[in-house]
Amino acid sequence: MADTLIWTGSYTVDSGGNGKGIGALLARPDGSLEPLGLAVACDSPSFLAVHPALPVVYAVHEHAQTVGVYRRSGSGVTLEPLGEAWTAGAAACHVAVDPRGRFLVVACWGDGQVLLYELDADGAIASRREVEPSRDPYDAGRPSRAHATLFLQDGRIMTTDLGHDLLRVWDYVPGKGLEAAGELALPKDSGPRHLAQHKDGTVFVVTEYSIEVAAVRAGTDGRFELVSIGPAGASEVSDGDAAAEIALSPDGRHAYVGVRGSSRICTLRITGGPAGDDGTGLEPVADTPSSGDWPRHHLVHEGWLHLAHERSNDVVTFSLDPESGLPAGPAARLETGSPTALVVGGSA
Repeated sequence: MADTLIWTGSYTVDSGGNGKGIGALLARPDGSLEPLGLAVACDSPSFLAVHPALPVVYAVHEHAQTVGVYRRSGSGVTLEPLGEAWTAGAAACHVAVDPRGRFLVVACWGDGQVLLYELDADGAIASRREVEPSRDPYDAGRPSRAHATLFLQDGRIMTTDLGHDLLRVWDYVPGKGLEAAGELALPKDSGPRHLAQHKDGTVFVVTEYSIEVAAVRAGTDGRFELVSIGPAGASEVSDGDAAAEIALSPDGRHAYVGVRGSSRICTLRITGGPAGDDGTGLEPVADTPSSGDWPRHHLVHEGWLHLAHERSNDVVTFSLDPESGLPAGPAARLETGSPTALVVGGSA
């Protein structure tokens, strides 16, 4: 195993945070973290994505309602703006890059917009397209709250709408943008937030409000159906809890859910067989204190779990037991202002 570069998003003073912009840190094979400094100063880059082939990083500037493009300068970790920032929507909170590097998708929590930005050969933004607005499947008059994007194994795109309890599926059509290819309503007021796809095709969705994990899977006709939904954690939900991120272990045996409020990381065992039988489900194993305040995002990498604590201003690292999947530690702690996202950025 080699050292790994991790880019860190943050909340800055415009959002009441203590961050300065996009940071960089080095994760070593022994689990230790080394700060590499501020890569670029910018306003509240609350979520990040990395181009699959180019030294380019994308950031949503949540308070400024823009999406920025940054190119790595030389062999160091300095980032420089690649063109002007583009307009996004209210509280743009998530950005994801097409695995082929053709476009970005940005989700906006404030106004529910899902936006597509096509990229040029240098990774810069070339155009911006809006998509069809979400409609509340429960007709309850609730605001739309788009929150995350996942590129599916079959080439389609799935987005979450936390306000409408909705998963939306899209096809990308070059020159036209995203075209609706289906949707699935989750239980009312569950609040689907982030999501991850298992190697067997099942998509696991963490729900912010109900603190659950839903398993959904596409049938032979391509339409997604709800396979199961159950508690994210082994312990009771506390007042003020809000689920955040979900990540899967590389071997597909465990899932990890961060819960803000009670500040814990929930380990779940992935059960069931391959696609085609009665489904892949999740069984809560144990909850572990996250050793910080408000675990907003986390990253599973090379046998380690790195947790970004927005309110205690640190990144905490746990080792993961290869058999039980349970985190142990913490093994390392790195102070950094209001971290909100951790994204692998390649070699240092």
